Amino acid sequence: MTDRSLETRQVQAASRWSVGSWLKRLRWPSPLLLLAFAILACIGLLTQPLVLPLGPMYWDLTVYLDGARRIADGQQPLIDFFTPVGPLGYWLFAWLDGLFPQGQPLLIAQWSLLLVTAPPLALVLRDLDKRSRATAFALLGPYLVFQLLPVNVEHYSFFPGFDGYGIYNRQVSITLYVLVAALVFLRDRRLLTGVLVWTMLALLLIKITGFLAGGLICAFALLAGRIDARQAGIAAALACLPLLVLEIASGMVSAYLASIVELISMNAGGILPRFLQAGSLHLDIVGAAALLIAALLILTRRQLRAAIVGFARAPGFAASRGLLDRESFWLAVTLFAGLFFETQNTGGQAFIFIWPVLLLILTNWLGGGRRGAVLVLALVAATAIPPLETVLQRAARTMLAQTGYSDLPHSALGKLGQVSQHRDVIARAQAMQAIYASDRPTFEAIAAKGMLPSQSLYSELDFQAGWLLAIDAGIAAIRAYEAQHGVRFETIVNLNFANAFPYLMERSAVRHIAIGADPFRAVPELDGETMAAVADADLILYPLCPVTVANEALRERYAPAMVGRRWIDLGPCWQGSVKADASVLYR
Repeated sequence: MTDRSLETRQVQAASRWSVGSWLKRLRWPSPLLLLAFAILACIGLLTQPLVLPLGPMYWDLTVYLDGARRIADGQQPLIDFFTPVGPLGYWLFAWLDGLFPQGQPLLIAQWSLLLVTAPPLALVLRDLDKRSRATAFALLGPYLVFQLLPVNVEHYSFFPGFDGYGIYNRQVSITLYVLVAALVFLRDRRLLTGVLVWTMLALLLIKITGFLAGGLICAFALLAGRIDARQAGIAAALACLPLLVLEIASGMVSAYLASIVELISMNAGGILPRFLQAGSLHLDIVGAAALLIAALLILTRRQLRAAIVGFARAPGFAASRGLLDRESFWLAVTLFAGLFFETQNTGGQAFIFIWPVLLLILTNWLGGGRRGAVLVLALVAATAIPPLETVLQRAARTMLAQTGYSDLPHSALGKLGQVSQHRDVIARAQAMQAIYASDRPTFEAIAAKGMLPSQSLYSELDFQAGWLLAIDAGIAAIRAYEAQHGVRFETIVNLNFANAFPYLMERSAVRHIAIGADPFRAVPELDGETMAAVADADLILYPLCPVTVANEALRERYAPAMVGRRWIDLGPCWQGSVKADASVLYR
């Protein structure tokens, strides 16, 4: 029995599924209409001051606000400030943040990627809809769930909330979803080339590990004959053009590459333990997918054996395509790409981009009467359901729980403070702020041991709520000091993971420093230019509620830039380092 190509099997199986299914008898609207409606709904919601339930590590979102303020000031990512990832997410957020002044920032960050993923997905849906509308909807449905809901598959808190962390990991996963969907379902070679260029450029400018994962999948697609060498060459040339323009205009590409090298040097370590960790964290998906791959290999062993024999007799590109272009290998490659990407992540929507391959397997095995079809379909369900069910269940629980939540009290947080949580969480956050301030020596002693007050401090909801309350109190204290002394702090540094003050106070952020300042993973060695910029800052803030090992490390790192300055108290939770000669600050 000769092996049919992936494309031929896809056409025949999709036809069987759509014709033989009761779905065919329903009059479904175009999937493009649903996609357009979803985009319009997002636009409408961003015009409203929506309040979202606070989730773990919400302060990650502040990195986008910091970046947006810097961009508004004329700074360029990677040139004027060091970023932990590529610049695209900050550009998108900065533009939409100005367009929707009342929009909840987490929704802006999440939905901004629609500008990147919706156009290429529309091309895929339009092409697929001509062959099977049911398949097109099956591809669109998960995309909308993962694209619209700011929810990760990991869960770190007792009370439900939306996830303000792992945003760029979600952006990469959704972009990879569109890339894989195009490779599997898009027939038009010219459109496919355009989608490859678009998505791979986006992946490069979002996060380098996403680009490498996408490159692995594209390399396999080339070997499997889904794209040819000419297409690959054209795509590479087209992708290089905007990068060349960007490099000539600003030097950003070389700066990005330099930052990648620096981040690699700061995060060097064994790769095998990271693969094991990624696999164990998502064992439900990885285990089911591995069993599915094994089942497909066993059930199609005769065709596989014939393809291997054919390749051995007449090795070449055509024989290679016949050997590699099969469901089991597509799933194995996308699964490995997902594992590779997850080795660098602490949260996101892991492995969602294997869904298009699972959909391909589903269409090929559903309704065909093939031996082992029940087993294959069961394993497809076991692989596909966990991430989708987790995101939907967590989102539904969060929205239901919000009916009993209280809004976070604040006066100066603006849209960053459009959050709510259980009243017990907010009460604990308020109480802990007082404890942090009154028992400062205790937390200094904990930090001196290189520990946090609790192992999961940053993911605890009361810490995140308290961090926002401390920012609010800090802004009030700064404004009171300025009013009392007749000064204005125009440039502000915060010796903390994130710096919300310039954005919230409409001030300026100091150039040449890192945003998302994890001193152990994402803050490079400080050069003279950086030290001079920090030394020239009007105000350098140091948070006290609580004192942490990370903040102490940042303070030590920037200590040479604070020589000759003096410290002032800004309420119980903040100290500020100001220039010894403050006359330059007088209004």
